[in-house]
Amino acid sequence: MDLIATSATWLPVAFAALMGTAILLYVILDGYDLGVGMLLGGTRSEAERDTMIASIGPFWDANETWLVLAVGLLLVAFPMAHGVILSHLYLPVALMLVGLILRGVAFKFRTKMAPARKAHWDRAFLAGSTLAALSQGWMLGQYILGFDRSVAALAFSGLTALGLASAYAFIGAAWLVMRTSGDLQSRAAAWARETLTLAALGLVAVSVVTPLVSERIFDKWFSFPNLILLAPVPVVTGLLLWGLWVALARYPREGDRWNWLPFAGAVAVFALAFHGLAFSFFPYVVPGQLTVWEAAAAPESLLIIFVGALFALPVIAAVTAFTYWVFRGKAGDLAYE
Repeated sequence: MDLIATSATWLPVAFAALMGTAILLYVILDGYDLGVGMLLGGTRSEAERDTMIASIGPFWDANETWLVLAVGLLLVAFPMAHGVILSHLYLPVALMLVGLILRGVAFKFRTKMAPARKAHWDRAFLAGSTLAALSQGWMLGQYILGFDRSVAALAFSGLTALGLASAYAFIGAAWLVMRTSGDLQSRAAAWARETLTLAALGLVAVSVVTPLVSERIFDKWFSFPNLILLAPVPVVTGLLLWGLWVALARYPREGDRWNWLPFAGAVAVFALAFHGLAFSFFPYVVPGQLTVWEAAAAPESLLIIFVGALFALPVIAAVTAFTYWVFRGKAGDLAYE
């Protein structure tokens, strides 16, 4: 009984951390392959499109596992929050699923068709990637504003949608810098610079609006000593963005040196931005409505699920790491057999 009573305090926090980790991994991993999908429209070369899709071919399907895991954790650990969030975001969630399904169909069908029709499926892959990215950005904007439906809130959600889509395109371009070579790598570096500007504007907008719409969040960031302790987060983020902007102008480098650096920098920016959002909203899982303790399932249920998660999560992480290790290096020829 003592274990169950104590678990009611720490288990909701543990599940919030697990869910946050799954969301962050999804945003980074599926973010870059959504970005690559959106960048397909930047080239008219069928060979380059094949290389771009080949660069994500071994990974894109597995990357979505982290989205399934995050939603599953939300459902089983925070059922009240799951109902509230999805009831407000039903339409964008449905549109995101349509986009992800369209991507899956296009990926499988693009090489099964006659060459004249292959471009149609490339456009379908692009459209599915864009729809999924915009839907996720819209959901982020609505979540930040507590699901407000005013005109100003909807405009902010639209801006957030464009910002997140640009961030995905940026990390996708950084992935291509690392995974491709030649003219495509040079073009990817240019795409990364262009989308970095839009992604930075979106990040600034979210960073400014988030504390302004909540007095609680404003006090967390701008009260002492938090103001001093948290100052490195925006400062380091700004320095990373500036450093990436400068560095990308010099790619590709002779001998393809440091080709991993833009992607690593993009991952760091995503992690810092997510850290800022997580700090702002914790302990609320539904902004201003439900804390992790109020929304959590019964401690007995959480304890059983937690034991299962201790076995399942390392396996998922190990399989993911093994896949990336096996298919490391430059993208090869695209094959479906």
